[in-house]
Amino acid sequence: MRRACIIGTGAYLPEKVISNDDLAKFVDTSDEWIRERTGIRQRHVAAEGEFTSDLAVAAAKQALQHAAIEVGSIDLIIVATTTPDHTFPACAAAVQRKLGADSAVAFDVQAVCSGFVYALAVANNFIIAGQAHRALVIGSETFSRLLDWNDRSTCVLFGDGAGAVVLNAEDGDGTPSDRGILATHLGSDGRHYDALFVDGGPSSTGTTGHVRMNGREVFRHAVTALVGASEEVLKQTGLQAQDIDWVVPHQANARILNAVAQRLHIDDERMLMTVDHHANTSAASIPLTLAEADAAGRFKRDQLLVMNAMGGGFSWGAALVRW
Repeated sequence: MRRACIIGTGAYLPEKVISNDDLAKFVDTSDEWIRERTGIRQRHVAAEGEFTSDLAVAAAKQALQHAAIEVGSIDLIIVATTTPDHTFPACAAAVQRKLGADSAVAFDVQAVCSGFVYALAVANNFIIAGQAHRALVIGSETFSRLLDWNDRSTCVLFGDGAGAVVLNAEDGDGTPSDRGILATHLGSDGRHYDALFVDGGPSSTGTTGHVRMNGREVFRHAVTALVGASEEVLKQTGLQAQDIDWVVPHQANARILNAVAQRLHIDDERMLMTVDHHANTSAASIPLTLAEADAAGRFKRDQLLVMNAMGGGFSWGAALVRW
């Protein structure tokens, strides 16, 4: 059986950092208020003229270098983003052009904060089907450009960044002992469309719009969705929560992640958190966290990782990977 194995990771964060104290200078908030509710202490913000595709390319180059492969061997590029450079073409097309990956198929996936897991699942299916051999999957966001900086319930939560992985097709036995992506699970429920959305778009207002959120509703559904998706990928493989070495979650809110860890009976040390210094970077948060932990040497060969996410729509998903 063909498996999609992660052979390289990369990340990029914009140079500009905004601390909670910086925010408090122009928003009715404080470092204590933000930390207590979210666990966030700072976020990165893209510079003027720095596009989502620029962040994506920087993360992709690092992932390619880490994998020690040439860009010409990539035959699939998927960018998960809610903040493309333009309404069209796809951000992935800009990334393809800037990388010089002329022979790759390139397109975007839009599932907001769940975008990277969705993109990973799509790339995995391409590889299993034999339609791609080597894929570049990127989560990249300039989410700061969707924020209403007068709305403290949302503007304190988000940041900009990009993360990338290189997937390579390898032969496996079709058992949970294989390396690579072992299982994915995706879900959505459009009945909660208005709980987390942007109040603009080409078809509705002709404007970009700003993020609007019912925080209480999102929190309530996030814990259930993250736990449920994780349990589903374990069920598909016959594995148990105690078999998981690391959880690499979407970095939305420290309180959400703590609640998920408790429900899954996962030790805090195995729940990777970067939300304190990245904030919520939407589709970029999982690959950013993955790349940071990988660079620190935390992952060992054959360890099991669960990546899980929940975002607007509502959308959610999980992927079970053997390193």
